Amino acid sequence: MIHTENAIRLGFFFLIFALVALWELLAPRRGLTTSKKVRWVSNLGITFMNPLLVRLLFPILAVNMAVKAQERGWGLLNNFELPYWLDIVVGIMVLDLVIYLQHVMFHAIPILWRLHMVHHADLDYDLTTGLRFHPIEIILSMGIKLSVVVIFGLPAVAVLIFEIILNGAAMFNHGNIRLPLKIDRILRYFIVTPDMHRVHHSVIIRETNSNYGFNLPWWDRLFGTYCHQPAKGHADMTIGLTQFRDSGKLTLPWLLILPFIGNPGKYPINRH
Repeated sequence: MIHTENAIRLGFFFLIFALVALWELLAPRRGLTTSKKVRWVSNLGITFMNPLLVRLLFPILAVNMAVKAQERGWGLLNNFELPYWLDIVVGIMVLDLVIYLQHVMFHAIPILWRLHMVHHADLDYDLTTGLRFHPIEIILSMGIKLSVVVIFGLPAVAVLIFEIILNGAAMFNHGNIRLPLKIDRILRYFIVTPDMHRVHHSVIIRETNSNYGFNLPWWDRLFGTYCHQPAKGHADMTIGLTQFRDSGKLTLPWLLILPFIGNPGKYPINRH
């Protein structure tokens, strides 16, 4: 199953990447302030490094863990008789909520925020920002995901669909793309839009600590972390973190050492 999973995920990844990249080229939302070439080399470098490390460190990944859990009767859903379609819907919803809570946790705990700063320290905002995470954060995230799959007994199909949706949604909602405001207003009731998530990448602390959702927008509304628009508007807002404004430090080596030498600032929730 692992080869089929890889082929499906890679196919969707490159298709969505190409579509969003073309959209950014044809209808950008904001002008870029730094070198796109430097950023893309660094952001994509860390993007392709992460799955290699995960494969090296984990003998089994989320989809195959779901298969094993089903075979051995592990987890909540594997011990209840529900329609298969409902198992899939519940599985996707559970994983999406966990990713929301995990995101909040990485903003709340200073040592985890140090890792998550790599994602926020980007000085521009485009689809590669949505792929830019420190390897240790990716490893911790995989550990959390595997635990959730076992505890809830999530179906393998639900896990695979969620992985595709999450990856695609991250590229879409980090896209430097222009959507008509009327369409954005409607879409953000069903999916996190670029304008909705861009607020989360503002240098203003109260905006950074809002709009944590990556796919479903409902958790932010339910838990009171929703912010409708940035105070300075999308064209004039400043992207990134106040303590990291040096465009010369957008290189891959800098991204890897940032958590260990960087200043976390006042962004962690429990410091605000």
